[in-house]
Amino acid sequence: MSPSIRVLLVDDQPLVRAGLRVLMTDTPDLDVAGEAGTGTEAVELARDLRPDVVVMDVRMPGMDGIEATRIVTAGPGAPRVLVLTTFDDDEYVYGALRSGASGFLVKDMALDDILAAIRVVASGDALIAPGVTRRLIEEFAARPEPTRPPSRGPEGVTEREREVLTLVGRGLSNSEIAERLHISAATAKAHVARLFSKLHARDRVQLVILAYETGLVP
Repeated sequence: MSPSIRVLLVDDQPLVRAGLRVLMTDTPDLDVAGEAGTGTEAVELARDLRPDVVVMDVRMPGMDGIEATRIVTAGPGAPRVLVLTTFDDDEYVYGALRSGASGFLVKDMALDDILAAIRVVASGDALIAPGVTRRLIEEFAARPEPTRPPSRGPEGVTEREREVLTLVGRGLSNSEIAERLHISAATAKAHVARLFSKLHARDRVQLVILAYETGLVP
C-alpha cells in the first residue's frame, strides 16, 4: 500500500479548513499534516512538516497566498501548491501560478473534485481545468501589447517543439496535440517532456505561462 499524501491546509476561514479536514478523515490515501490560518504560518509549517501538497488560500491577512506560494515552492524538494481561490480571481490565479503553484481549486468545486485535484498535483502533474484555461487565454487576448514584435518563442527549442509549446499554451492535452500535428500520443508526450527539461519548467502550468510570455500565443 502506497503511503498517504500529506496535505497542509491553509485558509483563514476555520470552517473551510474543518470541512476539508473532515473530508480527508474518511479518505485513506490523504492525511492532514497540519493547518495554517495565515501565509506566514503556512511558510513555517511547510518548512517544519514537509507536506506533499499545500492547499493554499489566496486572500489572507498579512502575507497573502501568492507570496506564501513563492516562498514555499522555492528550493529543491519543495511541496506542490494547489491554490484555493474563487473563479473570478483571474489576476490572483495568474500571480499564484507565476509564483510556482501547480494549479488551483475553486471553492465551490464538488468535494470529489477537490480530492482528485490534490492527487493530481501530488503525482507531479499540474491542474488547469480546461474551462479556466480558456478563461485565462481570453484574459491575455483582451490585453495585447501592440508594440510587441512577433516571437518565435524561447531559444534552444526546435521548430516542432515550438509548435507543441504553442498548443500547450492554448490548453490542448497531449492526445489533442498528437491529433493536431498528426503524430503519435507517445511522440507528443516526449516533446512535452523535452520542453520541461529544456525550459526548466516544473509542470504544464509553467509551460502555458512561457508560451504567453515568449509570444507564441498572442
